[in-house]
Amino acid sequence: MQERSGISAVILAAGTSTRMGAVKQLLQVDGRPLLQHVLDNVRASGITEIVLVLGHAADAIRRELDLEQINVVMNGGYRGGMGSSLKAGLSAVDPQAKAAIVVLADQPFVRPATLDRLIAQHWSTGAQIVIPTYHGFRGNPVLLDRSVFPEVMGLGGDVGCRAIFGDHAEGMVKLPVEDVGILLDIDQQSDYEKLRSAESRAHALRPVAALEIRQPTDSPAPGPGQPELVIVGRDAMAMTLAKLAQLMRFTVTLVDPLLHSGDLPEADRILHVLDFSLLEPNSDRHVVVASRGACDEEAIEQALGANSSYAGLVANRKRGEEVLRSLGRKGIAREKLAGVRVPAGLEIGAGSAEEIALSILAEIVAERRKSLEALRGSAPRRV
Repeated sequence: MQERSGISAVILAAGTSTRMGAVKQLLQVDGRPLLQHVLDNVRASGITEIVLVLGHAADAIRRELDLEQINVVMNGGYRGGMGSSLKAGLSAVDPQAKAAIVVLADQPFVRPATLDRLIAQHWSTGAQIVIPTYHGFRGNPVLLDRSVFPEVMGLGGDVGCRAIFGDHAEGMVKLPVEDVGILLDIDQQSDYEKLRSAESRAHALRPVAALEIRQPTDSPAPGPGQPELVIVGRDAMAMTLAKLAQLMRFTVTLVDPLLHSGDLPEADRILHVLDFSLLEPNSDRHVVVASRGACDEEAIEQALGANSSYAGLVANRKRGEEVLRSLGRKGIAREKLAGVRVPAGLEIGAGSAEEIALSILAEIVAERRKSLEALRGSAPRRV
């Protein structure tokens, strides 16, 4: 029997699965309910105690799953969002537990060994927060030391524990792992179709090069002097921005660990590792970070390190200030941080994904034109 760690797991499974249109926790993955996979993976690790937070469809979930030796907690306010489930789960953790790993119910592929590595990292460093990363991209689950429980329990609404990360930069450790499961969640029907069986997963996760190049015959070849837009993220805004940029004859590079070239014809290249040194130098490179918090700090740091002409973050001003403070604590010069556009885009009252994408590309075009005019004005005149 595996030695117990004194670390608890809090599994958040109270949500309504509105985007799925079904009880997500009970969807069949390889012949077993999705949530059963999560429970079994946690049981196979060195976790001492498992706290399972239920809410929506709790009775159906209890009937279908093996909950032996699981501390089931009901969150009656589950419609209020993740903050209420975090509070319910952490409140139920054994008082003797030194830390808790917050596990999401829709991530059935996280390896038990990854949970054990998070525990070992906490033991060896005493970190307040341990976050796993895959090829530079942050994932879940996250380990929280007991010292930060009160802050997390004070969060409200649909807010996860990421909200406190900016205040604990010095106590946070990022742990690289070779486990793509930390990035794989089943959030909507398309995710389920890709990941529901071993065969579909093998296709979705087929090996790719760190830099995947797809060059359409009618697109300019990537190279020095060719305007390039690098987009970190793959939400609806990012996809729209890629389409608009290609129409404007930019070379488009998407940065995402899971996309393939066939998924987005508008991308000339896909970078699967958060490492801009794999891209050739380009003085006309513009970077937009739309990672929804997954790797905001890391991606902006990469953009600044590559001396990009433009670096913009798609986030509200409060989140942007947190990112810039975090990077400042890492020693990045104040003058460099001052050039980061937060929030990215011209102020046009944008609301939809399409309008935000348009505002960002308009800002990039405007800044690029200013730079070109300045270069022309500084060029020596021929006599």
